[in-house]
Amino acid sequence: MTEAPTLTTLLPPGWPRPLGYANGMVGRGRTVFVAGQIGWDAEGRFAEGFAAQVAQALRNVLAVLAEAGAGPAQIARMTWYVTDLAAYRSAGPALGAVWREVMGRHYPAMSVVGVSGLVETAALVEIEATAVVAD
Repeated sequence: MTEAPTLTTLLPPGWPRPLGYANGMVGRGRTVFVAGQIGWDAEGRFAEGFAAQVAQALRNVLAVLAEAGAGPAQIARMTWYVTDLAAYRSAGPALGAVWREVMGRHYPAMSVVGVSGLVETAALVEIEATAVVAD
C-alpha cells in the first residue's frame, strides 16, 4: 500500500462537526473510482441482514481499492444506496461497529440515498467510493 496522500476534511466555519462522515474532503494524487459494491462475497453469496451486507460491501470496496494500492485512509467520498431507510436508521450502533471494524476511524464525505430497489434483488445496500492515491 502506498503512503496516504494529503486528504483534508472540509468544515465551514461555525458548522457543527458531523458524526460518522465529513461534509467534504480535498486531496491530491491519482483518483480511483469504485463502482457500486453490494453485500455479497466472491462466490455471490449474500450476507444475512443489513449490517452484515454493509460490512461485506465495505470489504468489497476495500478489495477494489487494494488493486490501486489504496485503503480506507485514501477514501475521499462514498455514496450508499439503501433499499430500506428505516433499516439504515435503526442499525445505527451496529453500523458504527461495522464501520470501525472494516474502515477504522476514517470518515470520508458521504451521502445516503434511499432507493426502491437495486439490480440484485437480494441486495440491501450498494456502496460507491472515490479515493485519492499518492502519485
